[in-house]
This record gives sequence, structure tokens and C-alpha cells, in this order.
Amino acid sequence: MSPQPLVTISAPYGAGGSRVGPLLAEQLGVPFAERIMRRPVADRVAGPLAQARQERQPVGRSLGRMLRQVAGERPRAPITERAEQIADAEYRRAHEEELRGFVDEGAVILGRAAAVVLRDVSHAVHVRLSGPAELRVQQAMKIEDLDHATARWRQVTEDLARDTYVRHFHGVDPEDAAFYHLTIDSTRLSLEACVESIAAAARSVT
Repeated sequence: MSPQPLVTISAPYGAGGSRVGPLLAEQLGVPFAERIMRRPVADRVAGPLAQARQERQPVGRSLGRMLRQVAGERPRAPITERAEQIADAEYRRAHEEELRGFVDEGAVILGRAAAVVLRDVSHAVHVRLSGPAELRVQQAMKIEDLDHATARWRQVTEDLARDTYVRHFHGVDPEDAAFYHLTIDSTRLSLEACVESIAAAARSVT
């Protein structure tokens, strides 16, 4: 029996992942797994992360705590550096177990560094949606009915938070083409065309 379609989508802000993902899942007949990152948390963590990157200093032990909050975990009391490391390892383990739970049933997974975690799954198709930053801002303005300044702020803060999340927990560059079977400029192709292209690729390996 052929496995169910399994597609991971990596998408920076404004690339349309939140539109492509559900449409693709519906077309393939599998569940849609939303990204972990939530905008209010991304906005809160982006400032400290940007400052640390600008200063080119190691991000302090609070980073793991902030990024687990990005994943939806409730804030917790201050803990020691050793406890922070243990908490990071436990979070990563639980996160990877959750993603691997989709392997047999099939899914379209948005974000979550799923292309990294599931890179050894032979029937998975890993996709990177992207496009120039300004074109992604313009697309976000249309999708979310935003003014330019708001969309630009979200593009900067969310891109930074998502990038840092992947680097912190998985130690890789989320833009590395080696992780993806398809890389699509979703600011130049229609989102519907993106869905059709990815669906065809997913069906070709199942």
C-alpha cells in the first residue's frame, strides 16, 4: 500500500505558506499541520534576537526559553543554564516525535523545521516557498489587508524569528537548498499554480 502524501513547506513571511498549505492539504486529502510560530510571540522575541545578532554576540540562555514560547509553551520561572539546556533537548525531542507522527498518515506541514527533521523520509516532498523581500511584503499586504509599514515590520520580525528558531534548535540554515526538492518563487507564480506544482510532485513519489 502506497504511503499517504507527505509535504513539508518552508516559507518566510509573505511567501503565502498559510494559503498554499491548507489548499494543498485539501487537494491531497491529508491533514494540514499549521506552523508553530505565532505572530504575537514572534514580535516579542524579535527585538532581543535582533539586538544579539547586531552585536554579533552569542544569544544568552534565555533564547531557548523564548523559542519554546514561540512554540506555544507557557512562560516559566527563571531557570539555570543547565536546566535550560535540558529543557531545550527535551523540547526538541518532543517536537521531532510529533512531526514523525505524520509520516504514516500523511500531512502537509507548514514550518516547524519539518524539512530538516523529516529529511530521511523517502516519500516526503520538501518545498521552500520564497521570493524577494519587497515582493513578499506586497503579497502580505494583499493577503492580510495590511498597510506597507505593518507588512514590512512583520516581514523583518517574523523572518528573523523563524530563521533563529531553526538555527537554534537544529543548527542549520533554513534557506539551504539542499533540504528541498522544490524551491518556488511564490511572489511571481500564483499561489494556485504553486499548489498544483507541489501536488503533482507529491503524487509522483507516492
